[in-house]
Order: sequence, then structure tokens, then C-alpha cells
Amino acid sequence: MIFGFNTDIKHEDTVYHVQSEAREGETLLQTQVFVRGRCIGKHAISYAEQASSQGFTDQQKEQMLREQHRQVLDAIRDGRLEEIFDKRENPEALTAVKELDIQWLNSDSVHAGDQLSMKLRATESGHAVPGARLTIRLARANAAPFYAQMVTDGAGEAVLVLAVEEWSLSDSSVLVQVNSQGRTATRKFQLRPVQS
Repeated sequence: MIFGFNTDIKHEDTVYHVQSEAREGETLLQTQVFVRGRCIGKHAISYAEQASSQGFTDQQKEQMLREQHRQVLDAIRDGRLEEIFDKRENPEALTAVKELDIQWLNSDSVHAGDQLSMKLRATESGHAVPGARLTIRLARANAAPFYAQMVTDGAGEAVLVLAVEEWSLSDSSVLVQVNSQGRTATRKFQLRPVQS
């Protein structure tokens, strides 16, 4: 069972996107914080000990993840986000994490000729991941969500092309989940009009 939480929260002049997920392959509960699509820090804890005990349920795991997600949101509200991030000099929790990620390669030029074209690349520890499955959800105001699935090519890349008018994309977001060899990562990208 794969589950997670995604929350946008504003503190002072910055909007943070907080994403928490259970990384079952590594028995980790991981929360990542993004600003404008870039990960600025992580907080991860192992639940291997709990998972090895009899009677540990998905509901208990979800509650642990929910509490961790709330702690990170509280840290943002209190202006103490840096305190909760895992430190590079103390990386016990992160050593098991293989950095599966999804990058948006053409974020500066997405819409042209009534088409939305997003070029995405799946990476792991900085290397391309061919054959990764991408699940995409385009959420727009006043429209039903649009879903698509695709598989990355030999360079770890895939291109999503949709016929859609540019005016309908304001305040829209694209949620992309990448799945490779049982590991998943999710990123949320906000679509905004290009400033002229």
C-alpha cells in the first residue's frame, strides 16, 4: 500500500510544498520540503523496528507518517524548519535512501500552439532511470483532473503533450509520481503564466 500527504503552506513570503510518503522498500517515512519545485531539505525516520513487530498495521504506519508531516508543517509555521531537516553530517536515516526523483526539464517553455508539453526526466542518485513508470495528474480550476501514464525512454525521459488552451492553465498543478523497481517518489509542479 502506497500512501502519502501533500500540503502547500505559506510562511512569510515563501510557499513551501511539503510531501510525505512511506518508502516501503527502505522502511522509511520520508518528508521532503520543496520551494518552487526544488527540494530544500528532508526529514526521514526508519520504521523497520515497528514493521518487524507482530500486529503492526498500515493504519499505524499512516498515523506515524501523518504525525511526521504535521511536525514539519509546525516547524515551518514556527520559522524553525532548518532544525527539523536531516543534517548531512548525521545521515543515519538517509543512508538507505536512494534518491529517486523526477525533474521538469522545460519548465520555462511549456505552452505553445495550444499545447502543453512537459519534458520530464526520472533520476536516481543523479543518474537517468530508463523504464520508470510515470503517473501524472493535471489539476485545473473548474475542470476535472486529467490523468496519464507513461514510461521513460533510454535516457530516463518522457514527454507529456496535451491539447489545452493556455488561459485554462492558470492556478493549475501537475502531480507526477515516478515508480521504479518498487520505489516511488512524487513531485508537485505549479503551472504559472510566463511573466512578460
